[in-house]
Amino acid sequence: MTVKVLILGGTREARELAGLATGDPGFEVVSSLAGRVRDPVLPVGEVRIGGFGGTEGLRKWLADNDIDLVVDATHPFAGTISAHAAQAAGSAGVPLLHVRRPGWAEHPDDHRLRVPDLPAAARTAAGYERVFLTIGRQGVAHFAGLTRPWFLIRAIDPPTGEVPPHHLLLLARGPFTVDTEFELLREHRIDALVTKDSGGGLTEAKLIAARRRGIPVILVDRPPVPAGADRAETVAAAWRWLRQRSQI
Repeated sequence: MTVKVLILGGTREARELAGLATGDPGFEVVSSLAGRVRDPVLPVGEVRIGGFGGTEGLRKWLADNDIDLVVDATHPFAGTISAHAAQAAGSAGVPLLHVRRPGWAEHPDDHRLRVPDLPAAARTAAGYERVFLTIGRQGVAHFAGLTRPWFLIRAIDPPTGEVPPHHLLLLARGPFTVDTEFELLREHRIDALVTKDSGGGLTEAKLIAARRRGIPVILVDRPPVPAGADRAETVAAAWRWLRQRSQI
């Protein structure tokens, strides 16, 4: 019997897991992307793009499509869809796995200023002169009211909403090397970096460059993972979960 799996994706882990499951004849996989990036990197196999219409819309979609298993492998800061997945899968009686890579380990030479959310990050950034903002396009509006710092804003697509009055927008898609990140910090005389604790090696270069430059990192903590479902930190662990669940 074929097991139908919905992978809520947008991350490297989601793409790798989709590749493994799509290559196994025992699984039928649909990967879902939110559609917030203009030109996303697509996984192999069937892909749907766009929202579900909240918790009830997702619950109905699971039922209408006879989904057997759900994997939430969204970005660690995609708290809304993770909450919807937990509620929808729970009410539909569909097993759910949250895949979350570990956050970044701290080096003894790091100068990290941990904050709980983006408003707190903006309050902390207000004390600096030249700030490198790497939080994605949607959170930039939290910094729009700051008139003192100059911001270098890097994102894949232009920010939504208001932006700080003094800024330079850099549209670019990683991964980036430590050397290029170091040079970017030096060229723009950056004295603070703002980023989210996304974890993973693809975006860690900016943290290493900040360490070498001796500048602080204002690091936004992740939202909590919804309780009540299984969790995995790696693609290998998620793949084991899928295979085990498919045999129940």
